[in-house]
Amino acid sequence: MNGLEQLYQQVILDHSKRRIGDGFKNIAETDPHGESHQYNPTCGDEIRVRATVADGRVTGLEWEGQGCSISMASASVLTELAVGEEHEEFTQQIEAFRSVMRSRGTETPDEELLGDASAFAGVSKFPARVKCAMLAWVAAEDAVNQASNV
Repeated sequence: MNGLEQLYQQVILDHSKRRIGDGFKNIAETDPHGESHQYNPTCGDEIRVRATVADGRVTGLEWEGQGCSISMASASVLTELAVGEEHEEFTQQIEAFRSVMRSRGTETPDEELLGDASAFAGVSKFPARVKCAMLAWVAAEDAVNQASNV
């Protein structure tokens, strides 16, 4: 394992423990928001994401879920990345992450656009784990789109 792969592995481990955005602490059920629940029937991972959007910018993203360290770390990294982004930028990040995940390890992530989410590039070599990494992103995309129409 080279130095970059070790760094990426450490990023995933750190986020699976810290879990940024875990728990609905700031976005209440009664607040205007979008919400999406996603389930991976292959492994049983599941996540529920709530998002708020104001003036075209993601102002809040929180989640609750159960799953492997890859899915929980992916949700944590996504939360750190998304909050404060304009909806269009957020959509570009989602598409860039989706493209890397579908590449089976052939695409180098744009670290400036994806930040710590670049750490999941190695996951794309394992198709069974791609759904774990994408779960929160699919839920967030749906929740942010709903919140944009509230």
